[in-house]
Order: sequence, then C-alpha cells, then structure tokens
Amino acid sequence: MLLQRAVIDAVGAMRALAASGQSAAELAQTLARLDAQHAQHAQSPERASLPKHLETDFTQAREQAQSVLQALQQHQAVFDARQAALAEWQAQDAATLDADTLKRAWQGLPRLPESPLSDSLQQQFAALLASAPAPVQAATAEVTPPHAEPVPRKPRQEHAPVLKEATEQFFKTLDAMEAALQEGLLHVASEHDKTLRDTKHGRLTPAQSDRLAHVRAQFKQLADWARWGGNVSREELVKAGEELPAQELPMAELAKKVGSLRERWKSLDTLSGPAPKSLWERFDAACSVAYAPAAQHFKQLAEERHGNAAKAQELITETAALAAEESTDWKHVASASQRLRQAWTRLGTIDRKEKKRLDTEFGAALDALSKPLETQRQIETARREQLIVEVGLLKPSERNTVDMLKALQDKWQELAKALPLERRAEQALWQRFRAACDDIFAKRKETAHAADHERREHLHAREALCASLETAVIPEGEDKSRTAFINHLLRDTRAAWNATGPVPRASEAQIEQRYQAAVAGVQAQADAIAERAGAAQANALRDKLRLVQSLEASLADGAATDAQAWSERWSALPPLDVQYERSLQQRFAGAQAALGEGSAAYVQQLQANQARLLDEVLRLEIVAGVDSGAEFARDRLKMQVEVLQSSLKSGQKPLTQVSQLMQLCAIPAATDARTASRIETLLRRIGGQAK
Repeated sequence: MLLQRAVIDAVGAMRALAASGQSAAELAQTLARLDAQHAQHAQSPERASLPKHLETDFTQAREQAQSVLQALQQHQAVFDARQAALAEWQAQDAATLDADTLKRAWQGLPRLPESPLSDSLQQQFAALLASAPAPVQAATAEVTPPHAEPVPRKPRQEHAPVLKEATEQFFKTLDAMEAALQEGLLHVASEHDKTLRDTKHGRLTPAQSDRLAHVRAQFKQLADWARWGGNVSREELVKAGEELPAQELPMAELAKKVGSLRERWKSLDTLSGPAPKSLWERFDAACSVAYAPAAQHFKQLAEERHGNAAKAQELITETAALAAEESTDWKHVASASQRLRQAWTRLGTIDRKEKKRLDTEFGAALDALSKPLETQRQIETARREQLIVEVGLLKPSERNTVDMLKALQDKWQELAKALPLERRAEQALWQRFRAACDDIFAKRKETAHAADHERREHLHAREALCASLETAVIPEGEDKSRTAFINHLLRDTRAAWNATGPVPRASEAQIEQRYQAAVAGVQAQADAIAERAGAAQANALRDKLRLVQSLEASLADGAATDAQAWSERWSALPPLDVQYERSLQQRFAGAQAALGEGSAAYVQQLQANQARLLDEVLRLEIVAGVDSGAEFARDRLKMQVEVLQSSLKSGQKPLTQVSQLMQLCAIPAATDARTASRIETLLRRIGGQAK
C-alpha cells in the first residue's frame, strides 16, 4: 500500500509539472528527481502488486512533462526576457505605473508561442495591469488574452427559488475541480466544469465569482497546454507507428505494439481533446501499414486452425469406421488406436468452440474403438498373471526348471507380440514376471553354490577312498584269505564310492582316473594271488589227472595193481577245487573199482571213449584258441563248422571253458602221449581259472 501511494503521488507530481511555471533547469531537475523515484519504485519487491494502469498513467504524464521541457528549452530566451520585464515592473511602485506604457512595452517584447508558459506570463502581466491606477483598468481588459473566459454570470432570476442544497453542491464541485487541477487530472476537471455549468445556483458574491473565474482560467490554461502537449505526443506516436515496419518484430509483439499505440492515442483524446484530422489520418495509415504483416499472419493462423479442424474431422471419421468394423485383429486395433490418439495430440490449434465439439466426438469414437480392445486386454492381462503364477510354482532345484522357464518366457513374448498392453501396464507386468524369473535363477544359483560345496565334499571323500586303496596293505596268509580280503576291500570301497554322489565336473575325470588306477593296483595284487593259485591248481589238476591216467594205463596193460597204494598216492596229492576234485574223484574211483575182476570191461570202456575224448579235446582247443597241430587241421576245420552250427541251433548259452575242461577231465578214456600233451596244454591255459 505504501508503494502504491508513492506511485500515485509521483503521477500527480508529474502531471502538475505542465502548469508549474518552472524554468527549464528547474523543470529538468524536477523531472530527473521524479524519474529517479520511479526507478526505485520499479525495483521494489511490491511492484508486481501495483495496478497496471499506474505505469501507463506515469508514462503519459512524463511524456507531457517532457514536451513542456522541450518547449521551454527552445524558447528560454524569450521567456527570460518577458520574465525580467515583469520582475522590473513588479518592483516599481504601482502608483507610478502607466497602463498604456506597460502595454506598448509588453507588446514590443519577443512573442512566445501559445502555451502554458505564455499563459502564465500573460496572467502575471494582467495582474500587474490590475494593480495600476484606475484609468488603466480599460487597458487591462484590452490585453486580456482572447482565450481567457470571463466569469460566467447567471441571469438574475428574482422569482426562481434557489435551493440551499444546490448551492452547497455547486461549491463542492468547485472544490473538486480545484483539487483535480492541482493533481493534473484534466479529464476529471473537465467533468466537474461541465457539472458546474449545468448546475443552478444563487447569485455569487464578487469573491466567489473571482474564484470561479480564476479556476476556469486555470482549467483553460491546463487544457490549452494539454492540447499542445497532446499534439506533440501524437507526433511521437505517429513517428513510432511509421518506424514499426523496420523493426521486424515478432507478429504477437507487433500486434501488441500497434494496439498499445492506438490505446495511447485514445488516452490523448481523453486528456488533450480530439486530434487534427490530418494527424489522425497519418497515424491511422502508419498503424495500418505496420499491422498488415500481423493481419496476414493472423489470417494464416485462422486458415491453419480451419485446416486442423478438417483434419480432426477426418480422424473422427476414420476412428468411427474402424470401430464399426469390429475387427478381432487386436494388435491392429491397438496399433490403430495408438496411432489415432497420437495423431489427435499432434493436431495444431483449433478454434475453441470447434475444439470442444471435436474433442467430444473423437472421444466417443475412440471409446467405441477401444472398449472391445480394453476387454481383450483384460483377458491378456489375466494370461500374463497366470504366467507369473506358473513361474512362482517352478522348483529351482529340478533339472528341467530352466527349460520350463525358457518355455514360459517364449510364451510371454508370444502374448506380447499378439497384443501389447498399455505401456504402463505392460511394463508393470513385465517387471513382475522378470522378478519372478530372476528369483528362480537366484535360487538356482544358491542351490548351485550349495551343490558345488557338496560336490567338493564328495570329491574329498573320493580322494580319501582313493588314498585308502593306494595305501592298502594286504595281510599275509593263505591266498584264499588274502583274495577274500582284497575282494571285500574293493567291494566296500565301490559301495562307498557310489554313495558319495557327484563331484565337480572339472575334477570328475581326474578323480575317476585315480580311482580306477587305485582299484587296478589292488586288483593286480588279487590277480597275482589268483594267478599263483591258478598255477598251483593247474599243477595239482595235472598231477591228479596224470595219476588217474596212470591208473587207467595200468588197467589196460593188465599189470598187477595195489588199490591201497593208488589210494595213498591220491591222498598224497593236494586237494583241488570242489568241481575238479569231484570230477576226478569219480573217474579215479571208477578206475580203482575196476582193479579186480571188472578190469576187462573197464578197459573196453576206456578204449571206446578214446574217440570221444579226442573230439572233446579238439572242441576245447577251438574254444580256447589253442593250436591243435597240423595233423588235426582238417578235423579242426570240420569241428569249427559243427561248433558254429550247434551254437546257432541250440540258442542256449554255451558252456564255459572251465566247465568243458571239467567234462573233459571226467571222461574215462585211453590216453596216448600226444593226447595227454594236448590235455596238459589246455590245463595250463584253462586249469587255473575258476568255474
């Protein structure tokens, strides 16, 4: 409020400068002081709260004061001469003054243009003449400026009643007119003067008449000055209008400038009265020329708005046509909906009335197109929600989880391609789906860490098993017990090996190789023991077979035999495996039983079985891959064919070499040296093996 009051006072002071009667230097100093105050007001934080018209009022008042200053500076010498003459006459005794002499001297001075300055000096001169002796009064009336109005006199109305209230109102209006003149408010003072002329009042006293005359003279002086200053300001407005085209301002600023010039012209009409017609026509032409580019620009904008409205109508028609198709190609519908919505937002400016109607029509058409799409999108949203649920149900530890998760991701991509949801909804669902997938991978990673730790533990366990095999010590003792120990060790180690579970893939081959090497080392010891036992068994089998063959040969030769001696010799030999022992024991017992009277029949049996024995020997040589000799080459070839055909026809699993050897050893038959040698070769090859 303080700032507003200060600005109002500054405007009043600026308006009062026009009639202040100051010299050019004083007026310039006062104008500079008011400009400095206004600059301070413009920098105040409260400036934004000021009424907008105050800035315009100050600018107009300053232009008038500047015009007065320019006029005063141009005619300062004339003004000083007249002012000096007045000062000299005013210093003399009024009784010595001669009106005619003063009048001639005043008229002989250089003349000032009609302005508030000349009016002020003329009023002082009139006052000087009024103070001269009585004969001078007529002269005073003659030199009164023609533009000074006489004090109006009301016709005497003796019979008309004068209201006291009207008289009081008359003087209130006169007071208001004086105050307006003091503030420099010419248009307000003009309204009050008009009211005074229309007001009926009683007879005025000489003092009241002089006051009214003085106020009206002051009003006329201010009006004349305002008219003169207004013409100067109008010249400036015309010049400003003529200079506008060269400034190449933006269209909006240009239109604002032209409008501002016209508003200031109107305000001058209010303050200074109407302008000369020629000056007005010049101003109007300048404004019209300056505004022409803006008018063309605004016309173009109007055409663009009309074109934009036509484009909007086309979009509405296209949207309505798509909605009427009721297409189920949802991806196409979604794409078209988005395209139309974006095209609508890219439309240029449209007239406000048309814009409201077009927005309503487009919204209705777009709703008709988008409603089925929104329904389908709800279905697609539910499908995506289901995929998220399915991801959450996956077990991270299962082997096929990654494949199932990839299948769900592929399904998501298919749904997204078939019908994209709204960007925000699609992004939110995708974030949830990806978070669920990331959770599965994170849990699998945790499981993998645990599995890696477990595999390392398994590796340590297997390394310990390998070390136990590598450092195993086989206790001394019989071969059978040592072999049993080795077999038990290998069996337990294998069971522990299988129970440990998988090891790290990088160490799997290495630890497996180490384990196989350790097993091979222990197995080599078992094989060595078995080889020694097999050799011993083959030798024992050979010795007992030789004993049986010797007994059968003695029976064939008819030599006297002692059964007891043969039994002792049998008992002296080491026992064989159960199978070999049983087979040879039966053959030996049969030969031993024939030592008596049945020797001839037994010998015949031995001779009869000789051919069978040779066939079995040849058959076993073929199976064992033992050379039969050149003399048996033909028979061997024939036997190979029989063996092959027999194996194909029977379809049964063939007997092992050990079983065939046992059957061979159990046949009681006469054996010559060559056959015995061939049998012993088979014994060395097969006899040491287990059944």
